[in-house]
Amino acid sequence: MSVSLPDPVAAYFEASNQADIDRLASCFTPDATVYDEGRTHRGRAAIAAWQTDARKKFQFSAEPLEASRDGNRVAVAANVVGNFPGSPVELEHVFLLADDKIQSLEIR
Repeated sequence: MSVSLPDPVAAYFEASNQADIDRLASCFTPDATVYDEGRTHRGRAAIAAWQTDARKKFQFSAEPLEASRDGNRVAVAANVVGNFPGSPVELEHVFLLADDKIQSLEIR
């Protein structure tokens, strides 16, 4: 299914699915935050470390199913499939955009 996403969000999912950590981190502003699995990761280096750690543990991909936008807030429901317990799972990714980059991401 093809879902229309703002460029930085589309780039995030593409980089994530290709396990391209550097490209994924570059989708974010320098001071961005990611909240996932009860932890907050601040800044591009911490975001890259978060993805590196996740990729060491599991192989996974995310397919956006639907998206909604309210100003700079973009909510994306994505089907996440991989070799992790409970796969597949539908997760909501809530992005806050700033200057054509991702300022924050909350995965729930």
